[in-house]
Amino acid sequence: MTIERAERSVLATPGSNPRMIAKALASDADVVMIDLEDAVAPDAKAAARADVAQALREGDWRGRPRTFRMNALDTPWFVHDLVEVIAATNGLVDLIVVPKVNRPEDVRTVATILASLEAGVGVQNPIGLETQIESAAGLAQCEAIATASPRVESLVFGPGDYAASVRMPLAAIGMPDRWDTDYPGHRWDYPLHRILIAARAAGVRAIDGPYADFRDHDGFRRSCLTARALGYDGKWCIHPDQVPIANEVFSADEAELTWAREILAANSEAEREGRGSFSLNGQMVDAATLRMARATLARARQEPA
Repeated sequence: MTIERAERSVLATPGSNPRMIAKALASDADVVMIDLEDAVAPDAKAAARADVAQALREGDWRGRPRTFRMNALDTPWFVHDLVEVIAATNGLVDLIVVPKVNRPEDVRTVATILASLEAGVGVQNPIGLETQIESAAGLAQCEAIATASPRVESLVFGPGDYAASVRMPLAAIGMPDRWDTDYPGHRWDYPLHRILIAARAAGVRAIDGPYADFRDHDGFRRSCLTARALGYDGKWCIHPDQVPIANEVFSADEAELTWAREILAANSEAEREGRGSFSLNGQMVDAATLRMARATLARARQEPA
């Protein structure tokens, strides 16, 4: 499912805390994700569904997709998350984040349940899915996961659970630690690249996971820049203060836009003159350069003003 919209920042907020949900909705995050999974204690999950449903029904989403994260398929809560929230909102849900997706069958299971629930409440537009890759099994099948259902809108990297799955020593989620100096490279390069390629091949978005220290703005910015340099569309945020940084880093800056406009203007002139190739500022411009320029401008058009 190719949904043309920006997803520079995804702000996660606990489903059991209405005050924090309201604060998240007041932010400038491109997506606000109300969480029923890790952010809610086991004995609070059942009661939190009512809070999530109320926020989905009555919150000021300002045109953003009404989004929540269900519990994983290997838990006793996931079916009730889907049944109760969709029934209580009369289907007023646009997007569901599915955690710990290990195989394409996980996606198809959720999609089948959703189809039945949507029919029951008269939903016209299928609810989209964002699938989290958080394990060795999920990474090994991320290409199949990305194409498992037309509902899939993005692949999301989950660094904390992924590190646990592959036994990678890690002190805090998404942050550098002493082990990074012991590895001759970027420890996250392989999973980040593989998820990115799987997402792009399937025509869906690629979103990087969270950075645990919400007070470390410089560290969060560096993490965003790494993901942006690879080609990611956006990043999860765990605090509203991280949202402006993510929105800035994952937006095309003026230098990029100027370059793209100059390339396309020069190409138009070359076409009028019947030239098949040309140089600009001492560099040869070819078809790949034109595609990059067009992609930059297309991305900018998706970004909120």
